[in-house]
Amino acid sequence: MDLTGILRNRAAEKPDATAFLYGGLRVTYAEFDRRVDQVAAALRVSGVRPGDRVAVLDKNSLAYVELLFGAARIGAVQVPINYRLAADEVAYIVDDAKAPVLVVGQEFLPVLDAVADRLEHTEHLIVVGGTGHRHVDYDAWTDRDAKRVDEPGQVFVQPYSSGTTGRPKGVVLTHENFLTAVPMTEALWDLRSESVLMVAMPMYHIAGCILAVIAVYDGIPCVLVREPDPVGIARGIEAHRVTHIFLVPVIMLFMQQIPQVRDADLTSLRLLIYGASPISDEVLHGAMRMLPDCEFMQVYGLTETTGAITHLPPADHVPDGGRLRSAGVANPGTELKIIDPATSEPVPAGQVGEIVCRSAQNMSGYWSLDQATRDATLPGGWLRTGDAGYLDEDGYLYIHDRVKDMIISGGENIYPAEVENVLMSHPAVADCAVIGVPDAKWGETPKAIVVREGEVGDRELIDHCRARLAHFKCPTSVEWTDAIPRNPTGKVLKRDLRRPYWEHESRSVR
Repeated sequence: MDLTGILRNRAAEKPDATAFLYGGLRVTYAEFDRRVDQVAAALRVSGVRPGDRVAVLDKNSLAYVELLFGAARIGAVQVPINYRLAADEVAYIVDDAKAPVLVVGQEFLPVLDAVADRLEHTEHLIVVGGTGHRHVDYDAWTDRDAKRVDEPGQVFVQPYSSGTTGRPKGVVLTHENFLTAVPMTEALWDLRSESVLMVAMPMYHIAGCILAVIAVYDGIPCVLVREPDPVGIARGIEAHRVTHIFLVPVIMLFMQQIPQVRDADLTSLRLLIYGASPISDEVLHGAMRMLPDCEFMQVYGLTETTGAITHLPPADHVPDGGRLRSAGVANPGTELKIIDPATSEPVPAGQVGEIVCRSAQNMSGYWSLDQATRDATLPGGWLRTGDAGYLDEDGYLYIHDRVKDMIISGGENIYPAEVENVLMSHPAVADCAVIGVPDAKWGETPKAIVVREGEVGDRELIDHCRARLAHFKCPTSVEWTDAIPRNPTGKVLKRDLRRPYWEHESRSVR
């Protein structure tokens, strides 16, 4: 069964049951299924064919989930775009996906105007919300009679991950990937007919996307929050009696600091799932004190694994139990192994190496990047995560460091190569390296270490990056040096650069 077929079943079984709650709107399963057919029809009229990509740049909305299922219904594939990206980054993704249709939220019209005339493959530009602009309005575009169409393909969605070489890569995720990941949540999360899920994370993030799919799969209400605002999240939990939510650690921190959140009635919460970046003991213990009647579950996964592949169950969330720093045990159907990254040979329990996993959740590959796909995989169906860690004797996974140079800041992945490419475009930069350094709020933030050959200051260099990259990717500090340390083959010794900043930390990630 494909995901749009499951939606058909839900609409037939419980047509009047609530599917989505968004702002003041309530949408039933029958209404949502009809809207998905209308979107599918609009895409077909726009010339979208099976296998085509449909790009979306917006915050969470009903249109977002309509497009996700509507594209899939005719065998097309949604490409969700991080709305925090700069215009050049958005244009690259839309062109790389060869998307004939780009749908943009009203507040991102400035980005659309900046890229519209240089998109090579995009013929239809659609705007969600409001009128008075020169592009087609989403409501008018989808206002049509629609015949029932059920022609799904194999691929369901194609999010983009940051690129190790400076360009993001399209991660091809199939219906099968989701239909492996989604069913197990019913038991692991104790989902029931009266459960209410909240999508508080952006739907360009795999966590936001999969939660919306889980709600449809289980036929339960899903509360869509437009953006991860702690006060809006708290009010939504209170208003809709939300029982299950996924949050990143930085949002958990903010929720503890804001009086309006502490004053809200959050007693309906039964399970808070957290992940996407490491969490400090202080943030986790604070959240547990704030929500004494709620259970907690940590998860670990990647975009490339269709989300979580491990879970630390509520029973292990004992303040002095010793496992709160673990990412938990493998999910059903997932195998974990720790290998020596140089030889790919397994290492003993307790020894740090690269984490690899084998699961039907693993992506089918990177879009149009055969070599990158080969580099990410090992014989036998194993996927290289790029994270370093170890398994204890009981099979609990502990994240220790990263094999890749990736930085995770507030749940967002940043590859230094992308930032370094922009830094090197400044005429006063002779050489540079970007590393992650500890940060109490965001976990870590990028730091630029720069060799200069002209007059340039910290602020000018940071602004140079901010004009070309999403702001969360840009350095928050600059250190000047005479030379960047490299090994004999020219590779930057980033571990040496990172060491002074992390030597007093218990592990090399936060």
